[in-house]
Parts: sequence; C-alpha cells; structure tokens
Amino acid sequence: MSPPLLPNTAFGAAWLAPEAFRAVGTRRVAVFGDGRLTETVRREVEQACARFGGVSVVEDGADLILALHSWPELPAAAEALRDAAAADPEGFVLSRQREVTVLVAGGPAGLLYGFFHLVRLGEVAFSADRPMEQHRPAMRRRMVDHWDNVAVHDVMGQVERGYSGGSIFWADGSLRKDLTRVRAYGRLLAACGVNAVSVNNVNVHAVEARLLTDRLDDVAALADQLRPYGVRVHLSVSFASPMVLGGLPTADPLDAAVRDWWAGTTRRVYERIPDFGGYVVKADSEGQPGPFAYGRSHADGANLLADALAPHGGVVHWRAFVYNHHQDWRDRSTDRARAAHDHFAPLDGQFRDNAILQVKHGPIDFQTREPVSPVLAAMPRTRLAVEVQATQEYTGQQRHVCYLAPMWREVLDFQPWGPGGARIADVAGGLVAVSNVGDDRFWTGHPLAQANLYAFGRLAWDPGLDPTAILDEWIGLTFPRDASGIPERLRRTVHELMDDSWRTYESYTAPLGVGFMVSPGNHHYGPDVDGYEYTRWGTYHFADRDGIGVDRTWATGTGFTAQYPKPWSGIYESLDQCPDELLLFFHHVPYSHVLHSGTTVIQHIYDTHFAGADRTHEMRSRWREIADTDLVDPDVYARVAERLDEQVRSAEEWRDHINTYFFRKSGVPDAHGRKIY
Repeated sequence: MSPPLLPNTAFGAAWLAPEAFRAVGTRRVAVFGDGRLTETVRREVEQACARFGGVSVVEDGADLILALHSWPELPAAAEALRDAAAADPEGFVLSRQREVTVLVAGGPAGLLYGFFHLVRLGEVAFSADRPMEQHRPAMRRRMVDHWDNVAVHDVMGQVERGYSGGSIFWADGSLRKDLTRVRAYGRLLAACGVNAVSVNNVNVHAVEARLLTDRLDDVAALADQLRPYGVRVHLSVSFASPMVLGGLPTADPLDAAVRDWWAGTTRRVYERIPDFGGYVVKADSEGQPGPFAYGRSHADGANLLADALAPHGGVVHWRAFVYNHHQDWRDRSTDRARAAHDHFAPLDGQFRDNAILQVKHGPIDFQTREPVSPVLAAMPRTRLAVEVQATQEYTGQQRHVCYLAPMWREVLDFQPWGPGGARIADVAGGLVAVSNVGDDRFWTGHPLAQANLYAFGRLAWDPGLDPTAILDEWIGLTFPRDASGIPERLRRTVHELMDDSWRTYESYTAPLGVGFMVSPGNHHYGPDVDGYEYTRWGTYHFADRDGIGVDRTWATGTGFTAQYPKPWSGIYESLDQCPDELLLFFHHVPYSHVLHSGTTVIQHIYDTHFAGADRTHEMRSRWREIADTDLVDPDVYARVAERLDEQVRSAEEWRDHINTYFFRKSGVPDAHGRKIY
C-alpha cells in the first residue's frame, strides 16, 4: 500500500504547490463572511500568510479584500461590487479599487472559487490597471466519476480503468482509515472548479451496492472530508437495488413497492448526508440490470430515481451508454454507434427535470478520435451532461503523454447545426469526467497526466478557455518557483512535450477515426489491429485486401449519418466532404483513396505512424535536456523520464504493427522506401 500523500511532497500538492500562494500570502488580507466554505477560505488565507509573511486582518487597511455580497457591512471598496456579485452563488466579481484588490462573491462557493482564481493569477491580480471582471461557471454540474471498487474484484484491479494505483477512498474492502488524502483531493477539485464526485464504480458489484444502505456511514465520512471544499458526494447505484438490498421480487420502475423502497432508502440517505448530490446509473448496458427487463423505457427508469431524489434536491445522472454488446461481426447493419441515439432520442421530453442524461462525447467509447455524439443535438427538452474520460483508457493509460484538453475543446466547440449555431457547450448543462486519480504518490501515475484533470475542471467552468493557456496555468501552479516565477526554460519544455501530444498519440495509433486497434488481452494497451475485429463488442474496422473503414452512410451503410442534423448529416454522408480525420469512421474506402491532404489512405497510414514514433523520440530528448538542472524535483524527473522511455517503445511497436499489417493487407509499399516489417 502506498504511503499517505503529504501535500508538500514533490507533485503531491499537484496544482496547489505552496509557492503558488506567494502573491496572496505576502498581502494584508481581510475576509468578510461566515459559513463553512468561508471558513475554508479564511484558513487558506491564514496558511498562505503564515508561509510568506502576510497578515490576515479583520479591519480596514487590507490590500486584498475577499467578501460575500450578503455581508451586511462591507468596506467601501467592496460595497461598489455588491450588486454585480449577487447574480450567481458560484460566481464572483474581481476588481482593483483604490489600490486594493477586491473580490466579492455571490455565495460561499463563489468565494472559494474566487480565492483559487486569485492564486492562479498571482501577482497579476494586484496590477494597478486591472479592469473589473465577472466570473461565473458555464456548467452547473462539474463532476468527476470514480470507477473505484471497494474491493478488488478481478484482474482489472481495484479501480476499473485505473492507471494510478488503488482507490483513494477504499482499501482492502473497507473505507480507508486515513482520509487525509481525500481532504487534499477535495481541495484540488475546488481549485479547478469541480463541485461533485461519484465515489464508486458505475459497474456496481454487491459490496458497492451496500454503500447505499448498511455502509452509508462510509459515504458520510467521505462527504465530511469533501464538504469543506464545496464538493458534493454522489453514489453509483444498481438499478436492481430493491431486489439485491431490499428483498423485493422485482425492480420494475412502475411497481408501487419499488417506488416506495427507493423513496424510503433515499430519505434515509439524506437524513445521514443532508447535502448528498444524487445517484449515477448505468443500466441495460454490458450486463448491468435495467428497465428493459420489465418492458419499460429508460425514461421510466430514470424518473423512478428522480422522483425519489426530488424532495431532497438531488439529481440522477442516467448514462446513455446502452448498446447491444453481443453483435455478430458479419452483420453490417447493426451499428454500435447508432445505439444511444436509437434508444434515447425518441424519449426526449419524457425525463424529469432532475434527471440528467449523461452522454459520452462520442458515439462509441472514448476513442482517440470520434465524431461528437448525435444524441447531444437530438434532445433539446432533456437535461444533458457530456461525459469525457480523463483516465487515459484508449490514449496511453498514463504511460504516454497525452494532453486531452484540445480534444475536449473540439467537442465543446462543435456546432451541430452548422456555423453560427449553438455549440455543444451551449446545450449541455454539465460536464463529467471519469477520474484519472489513484493512490500513486503523484496522484495520476504519470505526473504530467495531472494536467488532464485540471483542464477538465477549467473547461467545465469556462468551455471557451484555450487549452494551451490552461496548460500554462497548470505549469505555473504545479512546478517549483521562486519569487520571479516559473523558469522559462521549464515552461517551454513542458509545453513542447504536451501541447500537441494528443495529435501525436493519434498519429502513431489508430488512423483516420477508425478506432479500437487496441489489445483486448492487455486491457486496451498496445496495438492489436484485429483484436476486436471478430468479437461481440461491435467495434470493427472491416479492413480487407481492398480497403478499410465502416460504411455508416444512409445510402449504402448503417444509416448513422442520418442521426445528425444538417449540415453534418450531408457532410458525413459525402465521401468528398467528410473530414479526413473521421473518414474511416463513416466510410469504407480503397487504400488508394486520396485524402483532402493529397495523399492516399495507405500512404497516410505509413507517414503518420513513422512521424508519430519519431516525435516521441523528440519529446524524450527535450525532457533529457533538463536532466542535469534543478528545474524539476529529481523524483518527478525520473518518473517522467521512465514513462517517456515506455512511450517511445510503445510508439515504435504501434508503428511496426500497424504499418506491417496494412502493407500485408494492401500489398502497397511505402512510397518513401522505408522499412516495413
């Protein structure tokens, strides 16, 4: 078992490195307000001032004022911002007035988020010419889902799709005895704007199901640790709980006894945890029970739980990940990509107001490149949340550098109804990430993978943020600094490794949106071109001697393109208009097909896989250039160096496997005469 994480160990503080608090901690700071979250802010201020020589004051004379808009007697500099701050309880207004930096928040949560915003800004927050800024979150639900098991159930380990060790919540079948790390985690989440956590796996095993009833004290203990940072606890629950836990003969959502059981159980949850957030449900998917067993719809199932939660202010996140996972690879009419839209779009308008349909950002399963799920454009009368995967299941499993914010920003910027129309960020009320955190002493296995969780929180707060700027924030908050800031050489090196790392990863793995060329026997790590090609999971590429890709057109294929509104239905349908990066997701084409880039499909495969592997060598070389400096803690340097060695090895393996496979399939040699095994 890993030793407890101390906040001041190398990278243990993540994006709350002690040096990041210097600008706040050297000031005279006054905090006006009361309540639990305000006390958290006051404690943060006192700790920063104790470290850097500032003073926490209670009277005028401060050069930094933090205040709730509702506080009856505000200093004059803050009084001017009172009305502007009242608009949003999670928002805040920041201004420079009379040589004083003033932050007034709409509520205690806004004061907490505002404080961490000041930490991000550093000395810039105290510039004389700063105009007034108003900040409020774009997404109301900013949630992290942990796929943590209370006990180890199988070879997947304690955390399903976990690449950073065991759970920070559970150990040896029980709640961890020392929850210091959970408190530190809540602080990290608040600092990037996350306000909700689901603490157990969506694939609910029997021991996890019991968290809802006789192990509720364990959940309450976690809530106690996270509450001071405004993070509400949610539970993944089994749809069959009335049978598994309550002894009922059915879980039919329209059965009166079932409804009474959920209402009573939920009431007892709130008696123990008054600020409980709600439930997360995976139903009728990959063996999990659901309403289909009773001839009911997913709206019936979600509304059952929504009705139980509504009197207490809770919500149910109902996942739209529902598909036939017993497909016949010879049947080209059945398409896993279609499934979520087929199941859920007809139900638009039938879900309760406190039921949130949680939709994976792509129609398949967190692949390196997918189109945006058409479900997100098909349900205007339903509350939606977009689900992304911070844990790098298909993007290198935290053994590879793969900064995912550029991918997520593309999803959030997508305009389903064409240029000038609404974006995904405008139609979704929440953003949810599958966590990449474990009990590894660097939190995320690969130290640089911390940036993905940080970026998720920042994009959930403001989907318009530039991923490069977010990365720059993370660098500034995470790496050691002195009074002059982060050394430029270190900043430049980290950017060179990470800025384009998602596209680098894409270039040496699955080409042109085809996806799923991963090894099933190695839990999706490493190449296996035909690993899923003849399985029941419905993730095929249909490569043969003549061509590759899945025909999802309306005219000759599965009809998936028709699930999109115009203009995208026409763009994806057209072989001439379909974007290169998604060509093989939508079309089966010959290897000689010429892309918009001017190269053939087969040559693109060769070129990108050689280039991607070469790029990983460059990344490793850039990191090695700082080996003999004091820019990075030695332990952090060593862990990143070890992971880069593995990335180089794996990228070469991908290059050789993919290129060899398609050379043998197509019989077309590399135009540049490079060696293909």
